[in-house]
Amino acid sequence: MKRIRVRRTIRTTALAAGALIISLGGLPAAPVQAAEPAPRIDLRVLVVSDGGPATAAIAAELDGAGTPYTVVDLADAGRPVIDAAFLADEVDGRPRARFQAVVLPNDNPFPAGSPEMAALTAYERTYAIPQVDAYTYAQPQAGLEYPVNGGYAGPVDGITAQVTAAGKAGPFGYLDGAFDFEDNDPSVDESWGFLSRPRAGADFTTYVDAPLPGGTTRGSLVGEYRHDGRRELVVTFVANRHQQQFRLLARGIVDWMTQGTRLGTSRNWFSVHVDDVFASDDRWDTELNCTPGDVDCLPGQGTPNPIRMTPDDVGRAVEWSRSRNFTLDLAYNGGGSVEYREEHGGSDPLADRLTGDREAFRWINHTYDHPYLGCEQDVSVVPWKCATNADGSVRYVGRDEISRQIADNRQWADRAGLPLESGELVTGEHSGLKLQPQQPEDNPHLAPALADNGVTWLASDNSRDPVQRQVGPALTVSRHPMNVFYNVGRAAEQVDEYNWIYTSRAQGGSGICEGSATTTCLDAPLDPATGYADHIVPLEAQIAMGHVLANDPRPHFIHQSNLAEDRIAYPVLDRILDQYSALYADDTPLVNPRMKDVGTELRERAAWDRAVKDGQVAAHRIGDTVTITAPPGTAVRATMPAGTTRALADGPAAFGEPYAGTVSGSVAAGPGQDGVTLSLPSAPSAGSPSAGPARATSPAPGGPVPAGAARPVPPGVER
Repeated sequence: MKRIRVRRTIRTTALAAGALIISLGGLPAAPVQAAEPAPRIDLRVLVVSDGGPATAAIAAELDGAGTPYTVVDLADAGRPVIDAAFLADEVDGRPRARFQAVVLPNDNPFPAGSPEMAALTAYERTYAIPQVDAYTYAQPQAGLEYPVNGGYAGPVDGITAQVTAAGKAGPFGYLDGAFDFEDNDPSVDESWGFLSRPRAGADFTTYVDAPLPGGTTRGSLVGEYRHDGRRELVVTFVANRHQQQFRLLARGIVDWMTQGTRLGTSRNWFSVHVDDVFASDDRWDTELNCTPGDVDCLPGQGTPNPIRMTPDDVGRAVEWSRSRNFTLDLAYNGGGSVEYREEHGGSDPLADRLTGDREAFRWINHTYDHPYLGCEQDVSVVPWKCATNADGSVRYVGRDEISRQIADNRQWADRAGLPLESGELVTGEHSGLKLQPQQPEDNPHLAPALADNGVTWLASDNSRDPVQRQVGPALTVSRHPMNVFYNVGRAAEQVDEYNWIYTSRAQGGSGICEGSATTTCLDAPLDPATGYADHIVPLEAQIAMGHVLANDPRPHFIHQSNLAEDRIAYPVLDRILDQYSALYADDTPLVNPRMKDVGTELRERAAWDRAVKDGQVAAHRIGDTVTITAPPGTAVRATMPAGTTRALADGPAAFGEPYAGTVSGSVAAGPGQDGVTLSLPSAPSAGSPSAGPARATSPAPGGPVPAGAARPVPPGVER
């Protein structure tokens, strides 16, 4: 096992100056003496769940970051009893706290006088362990006035919340300030909350608040309550893991309860791949409701009318990328330029302009001619099927042809001077990989061809093949398809095809949505003149933002046709970037990685997550040192306070990368070292817990859970 040690610059032997240790039974013990060993605090979170969406959301956030936690399900008859022995013990003569933080469904989910709540109360005070009340009623036991005393209780859909000055200076400093609660469906309550002011005399600091409906008075939604030597983060609204209001606050909730020192990492990621560059894309026929020249039209049906970028479209792409400080990844087909030159007397102004502005973009091999590289397609029927040999076996595109498509496109790029990462590959339509229902297995010739050409990262479609997997020498990098169609260059064409796909047969559509509640299904056709701007743009931006805010590094992909003609991709991309800029502070930028870096992140994350889930990762803090063990070869992922340094043989070096007010990254042992030592600028601030008798509160249910939080309402659009 790898041993990693994190060393603090301030050495302590007691929990806080002047603090008294309280026994887990709730009785005061003798004052801590300097000679007594500092307690060991394991870096693991205890999540006590009532089965509701609030605790599930926090658990999902921990999961996504790779932060270890233990769930106790209160509805499970066989669950462990939360008592002194469950929470703490002694290791090598040193007291050990098994959890660095406690998450409860509300401020006290147990019956009155419960010994379990008493044990938790004593444990938190003894070891200065923070508690998160995932969704609790506003009441004096939580440091707040009852809502009836000048507050509010009810739906909070669509409210505008605000991070307070204390929140910005504290755990939510990565947010710019104001943000809206979702209101996807006006007919459904999606979130419920209690807005209330702090109780007079209570040591309560509001971090996030909102105005009471119909007035200017503000009430707390998230705040810290200090009492009886304990710290609680009091959350008085309910949301599920997918709702934007939770996603925005999740990082701060976890940083608050772990005091900025935890295992796991999290970023907000956004990359956009533009496929088919130098080639052209077939156009949707609004009369035939198919795409002449492609497999959804029968051979000979309709007249192909391809869409291809112009030099002016390149100029717009360059200007946009520079003005937005955002790099697009262009997946190119060199054969498209060769064909164009052959048909236009050797001239291709588009290729000349793109290669002249090559440094404005990142470039990815998308095969030379963009052929389908899976089974050989029989397009005499719609939908197409795999051609078969005489013995009934599937006829696949061969290894030599796949290899030629990869190598010829790479050679074309070398001649054009395109800066490439030679290990990256996007096959046309992700072909060669399995595709249900026609081709349930990968083309057996694909992996050998990838090996022939040194391909290490292979794009896949996240809607069909979301889990990273090995294909020969390559690992897949799944990409999110954006619902801005490849076969349209104009907004009206996009709306027409959208209406065809997502409306009923009675409304002139395909009927694919009949009996379905898919996010994109329509009650009625969109207006061709306004449907794109008013419905599709906000919906696609909201779906993409859901990925961005979920620590999901997978790229999104569109097509070169979407940068041509009406340039319909930009309204979606601008909306995403504008919304993000309005929500986040400058120290929390969008991370815009290229394909190989996404693949590396997914690979390292998967290895870390497996080790955590298999119980092969352990970490604890003793005074100024954090010790982490993980399987050999597994990069340890950690988030630490800003200013943390790593001790190396030739001197200290900065640890990790700054992000959202902390630093985070992967930690590995250096040459000749059996572990890694990190020095923190100061010990985590745990407040100043004071001694006092244990207090058991009366049960405090969180409150109503509306249907939209219990069962997420699909993303909606502006109305």
